[in-house]
Amino acid sequence: MQLLSRILTWVMAFVLGALFGAAGTIGYASMPVGLPLGFVVGIVGCAAILVAIRMITEDRIAAAVAGAGMLGALLLFSGVGPGGSVVVPDSVLGMVWSLGLTAVVVAIVAWPSASRLRALNPK
Repeated sequence: MQLLSRILTWVMAFVLGALFGAAGTIGYASMPVGLPLGFVVGIVGCAAILVAIRMITEDRIAAAVAGAGMLGALLLFSGVGPGGSVVVPDSVLGMVWSLGLTAVVVAIVAWPSASRLRALNPK
C-alpha cells in the first residue's frame, strides 16, 4: 500500500508541475507596465509549488517529478506548433525563462534536506 501511495503522489506531483509549468510558460512574456511581471509571477509560482511539494511530502523524488512536469511543459511549448506558432520564441526573455526555470528546479531538488541537517547537528 505504501508503494501505491508513493506512486500516486508522484503522479499528482507530475500533473501539478505540468500545470504550473504550462501556466508559467504561457504567461512569462506578459509585460503589462513594461516590466516582465509574467516572468516574476511564473518563476515565483513554480518555485513555490516545488518547495511546497518538497516540504509536504518530504520526498526529493516527488519534487524532481514535479520539476520534470514543469520542464516537460516548457519543452512542449518551446517547439513550433501545428499552426506555426511558438510560445517561447528564441529571444532573450525566452532564454532567461528556459534557463531560469531549469535553475529553479535543479536548486530546489538538490537543496539538502532540513530534517537530515537537524539530525546531524543536534542541540
